[in-house]
Amino acid sequence: MTTFLIILVVVLIVVMPTHGLAAQLRRYRLTLTRERTENALKHLLRQATEGHAASFASLQGVLRVSDRQLMALTQHLERDGLVRSEGALFQLTPDGERVALHVLRAHRLWELYLADELGVPIDRVHEQAERAEHSLSKAQLDRLSASMGHPELDPHGDPIPTADGQVPTSPGTPLGAWPPSVPGRIVHLEDEPPLAYAQLSAEGLRLGQIVRVIDRSPTRVVLSDGENEYRLAPMVAANVHVAAVEAQPAPAAWPADVIPLSGLVTGESAEVVALDPAFRGFARRRLLDLGFTPGARIRSDLATFAGDPRAYRLRGTTIALRREQSDRVLVRRLA
Repeated sequence: MTTFLIILVVVLIVVMPTHGLAAQLRRYRLTLTRERTENALKHLLRQATEGHAASFASLQGVLRVSDRQLMALTQHLERDGLVRSEGALFQLTPDGERVALHVLRAHRLWELYLADELGVPIDRVHEQAERAEHSLSKAQLDRLSASMGHPELDPHGDPIPTADGQVPTSPGTPLGAWPPSVPGRIVHLEDEPPLAYAQLSAEGLRLGQIVRVIDRSPTRVVLSDGENEYRLAPMVAANVHVAAVEAQPAPAAWPADVIPLSGLVTGESAEVVALDPAFRGFARRRLLDLGFTPGARIRSDLATFAGDPRAYRLRGTTIALRREQSDRVLVRRLA
């Protein structure tokens, strides 16, 4: 009897329709197939954007699967009308392109959400977005985009596809095609492959930085921002895109009497003028919710021994702000 009960429990654990091992294995296989399918379509879209056709070898390098697994996957994609083959090369059909653009939109919106809303370090958002991009529906993406004001660029400067599948033109020119000694503003840092992006981050290059190419050879590209030099391998430098400095919108010209909130000394009062336009995401909305709106009166009440954070009196409430936050609040002193 005991043996029979044990066998019965084991069978139930294995074959339970929702939580059994067989059901979990089935879900895992479906998830894995979906991820491989969407990663393959995303690779084909990337190749087409760069003017190339994807091959069996390039797909295998991205997906890291066996010949047999890849053969089965490509046959599945062709049967579903997502891909068509021309000899050893593969191209997206219109249906395949729609799926690929959805995944690309999910990836870039999620990267921006992680960076701006959750404060995830920029060098970690790509890996997390790679996992999340396969589980977001179109309705979820539409809500996510709306919550962030329908952004056009991700944290690396890549254009985000629109809800109707339109992709804005990629900004900037690769460093390899940029003339020497001409200043350029970095508008895009390609995050694939991750190893190249990690090197760019380690060098300290960032969006908005103005650089010049001061030396270029088959083995290296040397940049300067006026203070530091950056020595990059040509393949890594190709991931940096720049645009003419004068083509960028000029920062807002604030009157001379407008200063950061952090510039007030204890006891001084001021009127809020605006929040720094570059201050985005959850942190910006939090300050607006707390009452940091144009015209609000604020007083610097108390500084800690270390000077950071500092307490401010706003709308009858005492609020503590760190220096990095008070630097983003623009105010005008009151007599």
